[in-house]
Amino acid sequence: MADKINGGKLRVAVLGAGAVGCYYGGMLACAGHAVTLIGRAVHVDVFRASGLRFEGLNFDEQVPVAASTEARAVAGAQLVLFCVKSTDTESAAREIAPHLAPDSAVLNLQNGVDNTERIQAQMAQPVIPAAVYVATEMAGPGHLKHHGRGDLVIGAPGGKPDAGQAALLERIRAGFVAAGVPVTVSDNVAGALWGKLVVNCAYNAISAIGQLPYGRMVTGAGVREVMTDVVGEVLAVATARGVAMAPDTLAKVLALADSMPTQYSSTAQDLARRRPTEIDHLNGYVVRQGESLGIPVPANRALHALVKLIELKQAAPQ
Repeated sequence: MADKINGGKLRVAVLGAGAVGCYYGGMLACAGHAVTLIGRAVHVDVFRASGLRFEGLNFDEQVPVAASTEARAVAGAQLVLFCVKSTDTESAAREIAPHLAPDSAVLNLQNGVDNTERIQAQMAQPVIPAAVYVATEMAGPGHLKHHGRGDLVIGAPGGKPDAGQAALLERIRAGFVAAGVPVTVSDNVAGALWGKLVVNCAYNAISAIGQLPYGRMVTGAGVREVMTDVVGEVLAVATARGVAMAPDTLAKVLALADSMPTQYSSTAQDLARRRPTEIDHLNGYVVRQGESLGIPVPANRALHALVKLIELKQAAPQ
């Protein structure tokens, strides 16, 4: 990667240009970096014709970007933002690996806690895990709508970084901060990823089942109690795995609805579009870990089963 990621123009490719990828790619593009959005034709056609429509909290602009439907468009990128669905992790990583520049780096912006290792197994370039805290949606073809936040926590996969990893993390941090994206470099990125998993497990399935935004969702009878049960189960699994979690995790999870009241979970958005969800890598992951560790996780199991039931119904012939 270029020695000065925060100086001059950085070549960035966004693999999986949906709501998350378009937000961070769009922020870098607004800061003058050369960004290529790689995604589905319904969005790419619009990107090519008129740019990314970036509807932010305080602005609404057309942002010029390059765009492609082909994974090989990562060629020449110094930084690849990896944003595909968790179900496509290995296949997408294998597809881009032959086209990556030798000195490029991959920043993993996916949900879930084990995707970085799954990506790294397919390539030699460094893969950096990130916990993503942003509320966004694709409001139409080529149209990103930002509802709140946008910060990242990044770190070395193994905990405390060595000198080379520390330098890379600082270059990535500086580049994003210069583009208006708050980034924290953490020696406990695993804790941050599990913290994000707690949030996803508490919100995603319930928002999806009810097709409600967070602010209305949490007012439902018994919802906060279910969320509390879910959080307790995920924390028990994380502790058994040796992951250090913040003592105020539950309070932070319950307070999130106040900062993102209009946000629908990504799982809710997927079901609304009749697309497969990532629930197997959220509550489903906790269920599998609970089974392997002998830890009961009935609330997560129920939410996982209910979302899978809705997927099954939607997949049935009409």
